Amino acid sequence: MKTCRYGDIPARPPAVLTVLTVLALVLLTLGAPLTGGAAAAEGPTARVSEAEAGTGGTVTVTGARWRPRALLTLLICGQNMIGGTNSCANGDGRAVTVGADGTFTTKLPVAEPPEPCPCVIHIATVTGEAAAADVTFKVAGHPVAPLPKERSGGERLSVLAARLDGSSGLLTWFGAPPRRRLVVTVGNLGSTPARDPVFEVGTSHGVFAPSWEEQRWRGTVQPGKKARVELDVELSAGAHGDYLVSLRYGDKLLVEEPWAVGRPWGVALFWVLLCVVVAAAVFRIGMAVVNKVRPRTAPAAPPPPSSPGPAPASGTGPALPWFTPDTSPEARTHHQISAPSEEIRPTPKGNT
Repeated sequence: MKTCRYGDIPARPPAVLTVLTVLALVLLTLGAPLTGGAAAAEGPTARVSEAEAGTGGTVTVTGARWRPRALLTLLICGQNMIGGTNSCANGDGRAVTVGADGTFTTKLPVAEPPEPCPCVIHIATVTGEAAAADVTFKVAGHPVAPLPKERSGGERLSVLAARLDGSSGLLTWFGAPPRRRLVVTVGNLGSTPARDPVFEVGTSHGVFAPSWEEQRWRGTVQPGKKARVELDVELSAGAHGDYLVSLRYGDKLLVEEPWAVGRPWGVALFWVLLCVVVAAAVFRIGMAVVNKVRPRTAPAAPPPPSSPGPAPASGTGPALPWFTPDTSPEARTHHQISAPSEEIRPTPKGNT
């Protein structure tokens, strides 16, 4: 019997290893551009037809890879929108709806933002999942100033107390937008002052994600100090149910406050009254139409008198209404004339 030893197994040729290595490198090389292209394709994009334009003109803004049927807002902002939407020309913004293919094209009027350039055209979604894109743009004739120095991030705001102030009025009972004021006491635990901080106030209902709105608070919170901040909160018309009001500063969620909004019963009462009034009006109109189109019948003859009596003589007028047929002067006279005379009985002879 021949014994097989490991030393007798022939070694794999090095050429096979070389070929496998070359194939692996080729696959990695081909796969790298595909991966990079997919990463580059992610996220919405936008571009502008002209890099510079003056006030009063218009530019064409086009975008791609946006969420289909999403509503977008377009704003021209100064200072690269560092201060949020407060640095944008909000009154001259435009809204556009994305097409089914994720693209859009719209014209945007050129207006001077409240802050100096460098400027950008800011495109952001209004509802649904948040998405945004900025395109560099220059407003001709608008002043240019260096960007403010970036803060060191030493300010750290925290909420010490929070509450919702306000109450619902009569108009809210009839479907007006409910309003409250979020009053928070914030303290600066950092080493640098927080000047004009921009908070984000969000409202959510049920399982839906909160919709955020930026609000700038005018003031400065010094390190180690606290300040009272009041921010307005408003819901949509007819809103009711359990809501949650959230406050965010930067990427940090500061506080969440529940808000139970009553149902606007005045709206239901209004519709009930409207249905009753409309039904009554339709009924009255229908009855009036029926009364108008029904055939007219001749009046019925008066019934004959119940007690027989002598017919009135010709030429006499009608009986007076306050006398009955038996008690009228004519009937009484006729009765006296036609009454029989008393019978004269003979007197017996024996009594004479």
